[in-house]
Amino acid sequence: MQVLVIGSGGREHALVWKLAQSNLATKIFCAPGNGGISQLAECIPIKADDIAGLVEFARKERVSFTIVGPEAPLSAGIVDEFGKQGLNVFGPNKKAAQMEASKVFSKALMHKYNVPTAAFEVFDSAGPAKQYIEKIGAPCVVKADGLAAGKGVVVAQTVDEAREAVVSMMENRAFGEAGSRVIVEECLQGQEASILVFTDSKEVIPLVSSQDHKRVFDNDKGPNTGGMGAYSPAPVVTRGLFQEILEKVIYRTIDGLLKEGITYKGVLYAGIMITKDGPKTLEFNVRFGDPETQAILPRMKSDLLEVMLAASNQTLSKVIRAGGIRWDNRACACVVCAAGGYPGEYDKGLIITGLEEAAKIKDTVVFHAGTVKAQDKYLTNGGRVLGVTGLGRAIKDSVGKAYEAVGKIHFDGMHYRRDIGAKAIKDKERT
Repeated sequence: MQVLVIGSGGREHALVWKLAQSNLATKIFCAPGNGGISQLAECIPIKADDIAGLVEFARKERVSFTIVGPEAPLSAGIVDEFGKQGLNVFGPNKKAAQMEASKVFSKALMHKYNVPTAAFEVFDSAGPAKQYIEKIGAPCVVKADGLAAGKGVVVAQTVDEAREAVVSMMENRAFGEAGSRVIVEECLQGQEASILVFTDSKEVIPLVSSQDHKRVFDNDKGPNTGGMGAYSPAPVVTRGLFQEILEKVIYRTIDGLLKEGITYKGVLYAGIMITKDGPKTLEFNVRFGDPETQAILPRMKSDLLEVMLAASNQTLSKVIRAGGIRWDNRACACVVCAAGGYPGEYDKGLIITGLEEAAKIKDTVVFHAGTVKAQDKYLTNGGRVLGVTGLGRAIKDSVGKAYEAVGKIHFDGMHYRRDIGAKAIKDKERT
């Protein structure tokens, strides 16, 4: 079958890379794709938010199955539009995508259906939000309601910092309409983990656990980014804890959506804080995480396309009866190589060297994110440029593989965190 993947980042490269291993896929398109994706799929110059253009392309090329990578087109209703044309597509519809598009919607649903999360208040104007911050003190968390490319959350250590976040979001409109409402919530303490599941609203198949690194600098310093690296599994998520998260977070959420008349099909991502009082939900995403996907999919032995089709067609029960998803027991780590200045302003068009040398290292994959291919060279074309991934017997080994490959790669201003997986390695050493 002909498959279309929508998006242009490291997540989409990982999806295309895994889909290319499926016997079901005869041809893969990617819109708009990137330099690395162009080696595995035909890249189509249609932007991910050009829903009409994507629908027309899928109809014209008789695409059998479309997979939506980023959250923005999902939130804009791309699944609904494809459905109107009788086109099979992977991802939640517009109503279901509110779980990421509106933090207020998500928190309200969690509160109604007893999904554990941080205590919170919602504000439509800056004055009351600032007064509330003065009342509860710091640390606290300020979140823009809408989509902000992973940067609309401020973990404020002081009252002044929290007030500044409110001013930035609500008065200065740093994130446009996304900041017209904000949530102020308690600051949870503990380790974070990412739990992703496939669901067709009737059945749930979990993926292996992972942990992301949001801050730009080592030791979780500096501003939030889209993610500077990830590893899988997350040792903090024990077998018992995983089951507790499924029961208290995932199942309650999917059941709650159904009770609200919303069918959820696709991937549901729960960001979880492991607190002393148990797991609590930080946020939901309605698509694969980035860079978690780059650390999860290399461990997947099953046919990804087969599972996605089942989720879309509401036949996940067949996958479960066949034994579910098979996984590589090895660990996987992904280190993001970012452009100088990221997550602020950065240059584009810089030559990347060392990719061939990195690719020669056994059990490593270099996923492209912000790249473009010009003749025989790869150039930087985004903030997060590459996701360098390694597989190893334990997390320490997988991290070592990834950093060995990173050491072969260069572009001007390149920077990356040097402590990816450090918490997991320490956790393992303690046990």
